[in-house]
Amino acid sequence: MLEHGGRLRKAALEYGIAEADWLDLSSGLAPWPFPVPDIPLRAWARLPETDDGLEQAACDYYGAAHVLPVAGSQMAIQLLPRLRRAGKVGVLSPCYAEHAEAWRRNGYIVREVLEQEVDFFLDSLDVLVVVNPNNPTGLSLTPARLLDWHSRLAQRGGWLVVDEAFMDSTPHLSLAPFADQIGLIVLRSFGKFFGLAGVRLGFVLAERKLLKLLAEQVGPWAVSGPTRVLGQACLTDTEGHTRQRIRTDEAGERLALLLEQYGSKPQGGCALFQWLITERAEALHEFMARRGILLRLFTHNSSLRFGLPADEADWQRLEQALEAYVKEAQ
Repeated sequence: MLEHGGRLRKAALEYGIAEADWLDLSSGLAPWPFPVPDIPLRAWARLPETDDGLEQAACDYYGAAHVLPVAGSQMAIQLLPRLRRAGKVGVLSPCYAEHAEAWRRNGYIVREVLEQEVDFFLDSLDVLVVVNPNNPTGLSLTPARLLDWHSRLAQRGGWLVVDEAFMDSTPHLSLAPFADQIGLIVLRSFGKFFGLAGVRLGFVLAERKLLKLLAEQVGPWAVSGPTRVLGQACLTDTEGHTRQRIRTDEAGERLALLLEQYGSKPQGGCALFQWLITERAEALHEFMARRGILLRLFTHNSSLRFGLPADEADWQRLEQALEAYVKEAQ
């Protein structure tokens, strides 16, 4: 399997630092989890049912006509290639590596393209995959531009797949309201914005026929009863949504300013992370890890992703480490 962030236990063993003593900034998750509601016993004792209100809560939250809950958007990423015949797939890169991997594993010809190359290659593609906002670059594309790409693909029976895992802080940029159009598939992650990645919940937004085909691949009871209860509670917590958006926006801006203050101005980012390209990425990653601060390292382009600190003590710890790094590098 591909390497991912969030491997805190591995880091604890490698550096001899107890898990509880780490500041884990390696995953782009909101560090303030939504409260977990009381889970009724029946949710544990009975098979989950699909008329409990979760789908409607998701439709209301995302502004979509139809949704399919899945056990994390990763499940949809792996299953979507099964719904088409082999063809040519473009993946706007660099991005979350599982997208290209999933299509390659299913026999498709995959071309990783840069933003400025999409218009040139689009008419030769059967599927275009875009992460918006992008992970890890933070690149954010407008709905108008994406819908233009979708229109060109759909005319030939093609798909535009948009992974909106980090979209919750900027819902006005989402393609969710358009996802009932044929050939447009939107993936949404639950765990990142709500800070509850461990529940493994995500949603696919698309037209009914495609969701039915995907549901057959997913199989029954993919999302557990307790997860459905928790998901519905979080999706309907409108006050919590507003509070989380304010917190993530402020923290994302603060993180960008902090990195710039110590000579590491980010090249991109969004409300949940900042992205830094530097020829000393591995050295900075190692320096921080020896101090119990875990970052996400991308060796192929010598870059780092910084997640959000949770509280003032974490902010101070990160700033002190950055200051020490600058002094050592001088």
